[in-house]
Amino acid sequence: MSKEWANPAHVPAYDMLLELEKRLDALRHVGHAEGIDPRGTTALHAVRLAAAILQPVVPGTEAPPFPDDTARLLQLIANWRDAALDLGEFAPAGPVLRVIPGGRDGRSGSAR
Repeated sequence: MSKEWANPAHVPAYDMLLELEKRLDALRHVGHAEGIDPRGTTALHAVRLAAAILQPVVPGTEAPPFPDDTARLLQLIANWRDAALDLGEFAPAGPVLRVIPGGRDGRSGSAR
């Protein structure tokens, strides 16, 4: 880290991000019979990304207490966002066109 980028003004924000990260990590497992809450987990990874980006300019800090690979964190955010918003592979299945042999008109292969 270059000394000209160090900024003590970022210390309170960084500390707040680390506290929020701890709370979100604890809450994402609570009260969900289906498992981990995808919205809380998306927020968790977004906070982790913010902390990982801010940490290098906060004087006197070590790496955050979680994996701080920003490319990995961005991918986790995208995956969990899709789960939270039912997008991509997590999207609910839509109407399906089925081919039923011997359909209404008696011809094989008619669609319903």
